[in-house]
Amino acid sequence: MTQALPGSHPGLTARRAAIESRYPHWQPRALHEHLDALLPDYGERPYIVTDELELTYADVAELSRRYAEGLRRLGVRPGDRVGILLANYPELPALKYALSRLGAVAVGFNFQLRSDELAYVLGHSGCSVLITMSSHDGIDYLQTLEAIEPGWRTGARNKLTSLREVVVLPCGDDHVEGSRLFDEVAASDPMDESVAVDPFGPSDILYTSGTTGVPKAVVLSHDSLLRNSFASALSRGFDDGWRVLFSLPLYHVFGYAEGLLATTWVGGAVMPRLRFSATDYLRGVERHRANDILCVPTMTIAILEEPDIATYDLDSLRAMFSAAAPSPEWVWTAAAERLGLSEMVTGYGMTELCGAIVVTLPEDPIGQLTEVVGRMKFGGPAGLDSASGGVCEFRVVDQESGEELGPGQSGELTWRGPVVTMGFWDGTAVIPVSEDGWLRSGDLGYVDERGYFRLTGRSKDVYKSGGELVLPVEVETFIGRIEGVAQCYVVGVPDERWGEVGWAYVVPSPGHTLNAEDIIAACKASLARFKVPKEVVIIDAEALPKTATGKVQKFRLTEVIS
Repeated sequence: MTQALPGSHPGLTARRAAIESRYPHWQPRALHEHLDALLPDYGERPYIVTDELELTYADVAELSRRYAEGLRRLGVRPGDRVGILLANYPELPALKYALSRLGAVAVGFNFQLRSDELAYVLGHSGCSVLITMSSHDGIDYLQTLEAIEPGWRTGARNKLTSLREVVVLPCGDDHVEGSRLFDEVAASDPMDESVAVDPFGPSDILYTSGTTGVPKAVVLSHDSLLRNSFASALSRGFDDGWRVLFSLPLYHVFGYAEGLLATTWVGGAVMPRLRFSATDYLRGVERHRANDILCVPTMTIAILEEPDIATYDLDSLRAMFSAAAPSPEWVWTAAAERLGLSEMVTGYGMTELCGAIVVTLPEDPIGQLTEVVGRMKFGGPAGLDSASGGVCEFRVVDQESGEELGPGQSGELTWRGPVVTMGFWDGTAVIPVSEDGWLRSGDLGYVDERGYFRLTGRSKDVYKSGGELVLPVEVETFIGRIEGVAQCYVVGVPDERWGEVGWAYVVPSPGHTLNAEDIIAACKASLARFKVPKEVVIIDAEALPKTATGKVQKFRLTEVIS
């Protein structure tokens, strides 16, 4: 039983006890097995709620069986990888469970990617089937596929050689011809019996930025996702029937684990939104009586700046999980005052850890939310003795030697345990994270005397903008191809709204004159929005800060214009 902490709220302690009472022992299961196990108690409760419809747990289970049979008839078999290019449509959760029933692996793609970026992940993943929406927010995905693989509708497979079928979900008023429609898959009879699935086998592949200049394909198991989502519900003390609203896309582990899966442990419901706007969040909370919202700081600030915030009925809203970047104290104070929140948390995690691995607690004081990123989640029956009841072991190590450091000493955070990724898909096989199972995060920090984690920096040359990881080398490589560019260096700069934004320092080739606006326009045309630099600084090569050996010191670039 999770022990109450000093200063714990009696209501939260009781809610945590109720969760542990319902699940006294940890039972490893595949995703669909977990859903089916909930049906006797929660079958008639709402699970997926949108403005247009409401699906109960039983509805989602039934749909997942129909989708599974339809995909089986398309030739999907255990171990196959099925690509998903969908916004948060209500079909998506049932599709996740359907792939679990088949023993197939769901590969979530970022629908903000441009054609070259999408071509890479489609080819690298080796998907046999792609399920895509027809369009979203001005992007025509069928035309994007045509740019990647001309003639794909008629069977051309010159680049995407593993792709056998493309299934299209028509969106809005889109008229789709010459493609297999999602309704054809959904019209199947329910699958009689799911295949045997190893709970510790792969459930999902999610792409995230890597150190090699291309995205990493992170492989997550059924058990790791369920175990970490259980720890979220327990640590945050979800009440029975907890209702969570979010627009975070389900190709991100944040919305997936902390929303879609975490709510199931208390028979709760999710209100997934297709896109973010402050007014949509506020209207959604009012209409669907949400108890909780998931945000990154840019969203939180936009909601707080909404001029009509006081006109919405937000009496149901109690909680917010805002993470992926630091927020100043005024944000948390304003959230408590303007939204009436009493349970606010932040956290730290990675895709490789199935989302947040440490969180602050709802009973923690507001001032602490700006100083720490949390403590190890309570594991309860899913916890490890070797991790003092948490769901993952951790060590703080010296970056160079790998030697473990003592309490209060800053070093690289490393992790090992059942919620750590199985490894990385390299296009043919899963490559383990390391020989000894320890995942090196690239993040620097230490653990204070109360067990709370404090971040001090990153060893990796990445930054996070609006909750999205950006690898500077990707942006540098693109800008470097622009005519007249001799050198380019991209760094993340703190930003109150976005957490961090990219600044590109560009050196012109001799005899060329560059325009910052033109470079930004070129980036907007070819890169995902979160990768586009906010500022471009044209700079002489002589002005670049360098070491004695001539290596550019990127961390000093911001000093050049300060």
